[in-house]
Amino acid sequence: MRALITGINGFVGGHLADYLLAQGTYELWGLVRSPERIPTTLAGRVAFVTADLNDAEATTRALLTVRPALIFHLAGQPFVPESFRDPAGTLSTNTLGALHLFLTLIEHRLQARVLVVGTNEEYGAIRPDDLPIDEDTPLRPANPYGVSKAAQSLLAQQYVLSHQLDIVRVRPFTHIGPRQNERFVTAAFARQIARIELGLQPPVVQVGNLSARRDFTDVRDMVRAYALTAEHGEAGAVYNIGSGQAVMIRELLDILLAASTTHVEVRLNPELMRPIDIPLVVCDNRLVRERTGWAPRIPLRQTLHDILDHWRVTVRQELAAGDG
Repeated sequence: MRALITGINGFVGGHLADYLLAQGTYELWGLVRSPERIPTTLAGRVAFVTADLNDAEATTRALLTVRPALIFHLAGQPFVPESFRDPAGTLSTNTLGALHLFLTLIEHRLQARVLVVGTNEEYGAIRPDDLPIDEDTPLRPANPYGVSKAAQSLLAQQYVLSHQLDIVRVRPFTHIGPRQNERFVTAAFARQIARIELGLQPPVVQVGNLSARRDFTDVRDMVRAYALTAEHGEAGAVYNIGSGQAVMIRELLDILLAASTTHVEVRLNPELMRPIDIPLVVCDNRLVRERTGWAPRIPLRQTLHDILDHWRVTVRQELAAGDG
């Protein structure tokens, strides 16, 4: 099957590409904004097209070149703090990009299934009686990123209803793993610890809110869920994907600190606090389990150790290259 991943050069896109290639049943294409963004780790294994999804004509050219049977739409601005700094850019990237995909499919009568990747941030301001969060929970996004993804989801549903597009939506809860950008919490912790172990910074980890409880899934389990949902999901439906368990961020930090080879002090940095932070988020994943048979496999402790090992290697490479 010919499959296209938008955002293939991102954290999740790269892991999804690895998973699909390992299955041996996909002719895999990736969409990136420019040739410079083609991941060297995938060159030669994946065919690439370039387009800025904010550009409707470029999006159309890319889709007509590939003519995929399956599209995994991952491209977008994924960082909540950045959405507060640049709400207009976040809304444009995350909403218009999806719209241009949908319009191209309609105008050129392309027959493709689309997996649209949203976020649990669409649910936003969760109330105690909403927990665990299922797909019928009202959308009350509490940040511009959540708003942009809620708009994307509603656009997708509208085109399923009005033009019978074959779209399946997923709302992943927090997913973590090796190769994630250091702007995200576990990667930020692990990178600081790796640098401390090499004596590259004082033995202090800067942290934000540690009391928030989140639903964490290994990215390698998450992309397996994407593939299964793309195969078995019902057109027009939305599926929450998460572990079904809430863990305090402090617990993640404690596991990383216990795996460290040196003593580390923890220090609160007010600049790392969000303007609005939901205290408890936990996923009801019964629907995706029943529809696809998916369940998470990788223990959280293993995920965190893999993240720390990744950053140990990365920091050593940065040091060798003179970037440390």
